[in-house]
Amino acid sequence: MSRKKQTHTDHDLHIIKSDELGTAPIKPLIGRLAFPTIIAQVINILYNIVDRMYVGHIPETGTLALTGLGVSAPLVILVSAFANFIVGGGAPLAAIYLGKKEPEQSERIVGTAFTLLVGMGIILIGLGYILKKPLLYLFGASDRTFPFADQYTSWYLIGTIFVMLALGLNAFITAQGKSKIAMFSVLIGAITNIVLDPVFIFLLNLGVKGAAIATVISQGVSALFVLRFLSSEKSIIRLRKENLRPDPAIAKRIYINGSGTFIMTSTESAITLVFNRGLLNYGADIYVGGMTIMQSVMQLLVMPINGFSMGVQPLISYNYGAENKQRVRDTIKYSLIIVCSVIVAYCTLVQLFPGLFARIFSSDMELISLVKQLLPIYMLGMFLFGLQMVAQMVFVGTGQAGKSIFLAMLRKVIVLIPLAIILPRFIGVVGVIKAEPIADFISASTSGVMLAYWIKKYGKESTISNSRK
Repeated sequence: MSRKKQTHTDHDLHIIKSDELGTAPIKPLIGRLAFPTIIAQVINILYNIVDRMYVGHIPETGTLALTGLGVSAPLVILVSAFANFIVGGGAPLAAIYLGKKEPEQSERIVGTAFTLLVGMGIILIGLGYILKKPLLYLFGASDRTFPFADQYTSWYLIGTIFVMLALGLNAFITAQGKSKIAMFSVLIGAITNIVLDPVFIFLLNLGVKGAAIATVISQGVSALFVLRFLSSEKSIIRLRKENLRPDPAIAKRIYINGSGTFIMTSTESAITLVFNRGLLNYGADIYVGGMTIMQSVMQLLVMPINGFSMGVQPLISYNYGAENKQRVRDTIKYSLIIVCSVIVAYCTLVQLFPGLFARIFSSDMELISLVKQLLPIYMLGMFLFGLQMVAQMVFVGTGQAGKSIFLAMLRKVIVLIPLAIILPRFIGVVGVIKAEPIADFISASTSGVMLAYWIKKYGKESTISNSRK
């Protein structure tokens, strides 16, 4: 009896601490929530970026090795997609229940999410090793680049469960407003990776294999930190043994709400497949290497914006659950201003200095020249992409799975993939590149219209509600 009473008291204390999501001034709160998650995503992207930077500068085989990493990217993306499937559905739900003052339900959600992540990780390891060779050739490997892609993928798959837990559970720390701790969990893994990469790649002369081993160890370090925190008394949402048995109803809601995030991430794998195949068929291995660099340059923008979304999303979810409509609208307004300003500034730099970005990843002058020519085209549509990023954040954060799924499908499946297949038949290899800005423009415009309509409707509902009061 006393134990139950103590547990209830602990939850009450956590609610008081988390209630600043519903009371603190919006502007500084956005900064406090978003800055750590932006840093975390910038650090997180260093896993791939640093691998590519080091591998691309390996003497003699650097360009082929970099292309091999690009070929293995779809498999790596798929692992992240399944982690995002769970976190994209579970973390916003957990934040919504915190807003409703129901922390016990939030804990049942994180327990179910943990078990789903482990189960998916085991399945992905088995399927990955069985289908690895045909998939890598399907993703654009040639006989020259397959050995490099195979080495990286074989070792990366070993750490699949680490990746699932590190990525999938970290957002449950952010969902309770503890962005700095979430950032630190990523930071310790990334620093480990940065330190180990040159040791394994160059000092131990393991090349691409060394890059993968360093990544696996680093993700393991992050996963252990996240698990330790969520199991401690410092966490508002605790990972408890009694909640590890999956709740079918919760699992269903996680799957439905996370579908949009899963589609957005997993279709990156399909896009990379279509891109690599088109670039190989209409061009050569060097074009696949160039695409690896261009996608890395885009990730340097998209990942920090994702970090912003992850940081701000709990603020939207909490106040949506608490029916505080003015705070929801204000959060969306400030998010649009910040995200769109950053994206426009970054894209302007890419247009002005494409060669500078290319040199980060390679010292091969032929590859640098190719990227310098194609990168401005590839990034042109990103100027408007802030509209889609914010719309996706809002619809996922408010539990509107249908809209988030549609927007995810529109850009990648409905527009981008067909264009990447059709355009090269008429204008050659550059058609693969031009498909990206066209798709970005169409999806961003549609997202802006949908978001504006929802905000207008949400505002009217608020006015009607207030007038009745």
